[in-house]
Amino acid sequence: MKQQHLDTNRILWDKKTEIHKNAEFYNLAGFLKGDTSLKEIELTALKDRIAGKSVLHLQCHFGQDSLSLARMGAQVTGIDFSETAITLARSLNEQLELNTRFVVSDIYSLPKNLKGQFDVIFTSYGVLTWLPDLDRWAEIVAHFLKPDGFFYIAEFHPTLYMYDHEKQKIGYRYFDHIDPYEEVEQGTYADTKADIAQREYFWSHSLATVFQSLLKQKLQVVDFQEFDFSPYNCFPNMKETEPGRFIYGDTNNRMPHIFSLEMKK
Repeated sequence: MKQQHLDTNRILWDKKTEIHKNAEFYNLAGFLKGDTSLKEIELTALKDRIAGKSVLHLQCHFGQDSLSLARMGAQVTGIDFSETAITLARSLNEQLELNTRFVVSDIYSLPKNLKGQFDVIFTSYGVLTWLPDLDRWAEIVAHFLKPDGFFYIAEFHPTLYMYDHEKQKIGYRYFDHIDPYEEVEQGTYADTKADIAQREYFWSHSLATVFQSLLKQKLQVVDFQEFDFSPYNCFPNMKETEPGRFIYGDTNNRMPHIFSLEMKK
């Protein structure tokens, strides 16, 4: 990974945060009134399991999921490399009178910026594609996870990422490649009409890479699921089949949209 890639993406996410805080996609007004930002997949997996637990939330953006976990009784630390996002997260934490800690750090520098270990490590939706090296990522997960603690991820399936959703054809690799994709996105997934056109770098990762990176750290698989819908309408040409469930492609022959993985140390 070149520092240029990280710096460019950080600037992008600083700009996205300013747009996302006002986007209907994130429903900040409803969230402040008590709505959870967590979706059915992760809520089903985590409910009744995290109260009183210490939780490390990696790549937390501006902290809605971190704060939702805190509302469920967890002691949460949220991490993101965007100082703009973390500043907003800290402001929301104060408004809600919660006790969530937020730290500015990229994933790979986290051991320099955070001490301790956690009962649960959580990350979700659109996180892995911004990381060039999943072996190093998995080392960070193992480093911060307590013995007998568990790691949980809900993430967009690599198969879904293969598609150019606007052109409705395969446009990206499934298997990993050392060189990133370089594109200029118009708008954002949360507001397609937003006045932003910023260069970004992202990477492809297969399911095998995700699993093997964590297995190399001696983490044990507890549960693995695949889902034929997305809880987010965040790609072009998606259709809502029922409330809160969106699909891309043929409704009668659905591709995997999300996978979830739980592993134990």
